[in-house]
Amino acid sequence: MRTIQFREAIAEAMSEEMRRDERIFLMGEEVAEYNGAYKASKGMLDEFGPKRVLDTPIAELGFTGIGVGAAMNGLRPIIEFMTFNFSMVAIDQIISNAAKMHQMSGGQFTVPIVFRGPTASAGQLGATHSQAFESWYANCPGLKVIVPSTVYDAKGLLKAAIRDEDPVIFMESEQMYGDKGEVPEGDYVLPIGVADIKRAGTDVTIVSFGKIMKVALAAAEELAKEGISCEVIDLRTVRPIDYDTVIESVKKTNRLVCVEEAWPLGSISTEISYMVQKRAFDYLDAPVIRITTADTPAAYAPTLMEAFLPNPAKVIKAVREVMYVNK
Repeated sequence: MRTIQFREAIAEAMSEEMRRDERIFLMGEEVAEYNGAYKASKGMLDEFGPKRVLDTPIAELGFTGIGVGAAMNGLRPIIEFMTFNFSMVAIDQIISNAAKMHQMSGGQFTVPIVFRGPTASAGQLGATHSQAFESWYANCPGLKVIVPSTVYDAKGLLKAAIRDEDPVIFMESEQMYGDKGEVPEGDYVLPIGVADIKRAGTDVTIVSFGKIMKVALAAAEELAKEGISCEVIDLRTVRPIDYDTVIESVKKTNRLVCVEEAWPLGSISTEISYMVQKRAFDYLDAPVIRITTADTPAAYAPTLMEAFLPNPAKVIKAVREVMYVNK
């Protein structure tokens, strides 16, 4: 195994797949000459040239539509958004065309396209640049939505997304591009729709995904010092969701805390909570608790962002509550 950065894993996944299949190309703002806004496409222009690594104008609706049309006509585009906040300009192409075309054409068209880039907050970026859209896109039939938390998962899942015949939303984080992790030397692909138990435990199940997995794991580490054993599940994919892994864990631990960076109404945590009460109600020894962001637009001030976001202290408090431990 070798250690690389998250951004390098993204670049390797795209480059390896582009060497394998000449129909694949990358398109987005600053992906070529600048090597990507976060250097996640470093070196790709030099290797593949300007016909396969294309800089675009600041026109998300336009180049997203070009990508959807290219996918319908036999190519396999990767569309990079500098941030998924900017994907709102292009959401009509994603939801109304990419996601629905296979069904509306009676199966005559497939749309093998990947939309990727960072989601959610990344420091002091203000209300319009700090939004988490995982649950928005997961709400749409026809899309697959992947939110990796580790370097290893990012590379294996991005390769799977690029090979998939359906449109895939692949969501990263600006705060994770410098993360380091081990990846194999050779080719590997991870299955879409399979959760991963990042930490085994017996007392309470904590479910999360993406960069908030760091919060969940930090809380589990602190709780272990109190003798509380947390099983931490990384969903990795939020459409489709691996309900079975979550349900089996809850049947063992009898308690559930969900953690995510999203507004509470209509969140992934809401869906998980519903499915657990439907399929494992008799196993629950305490009500399910969700830790989400505050139900307000993100602020700019660091103190307000700290109050807005999930953190280990909030998770620890929730776990103690479901464990009926008073501290």
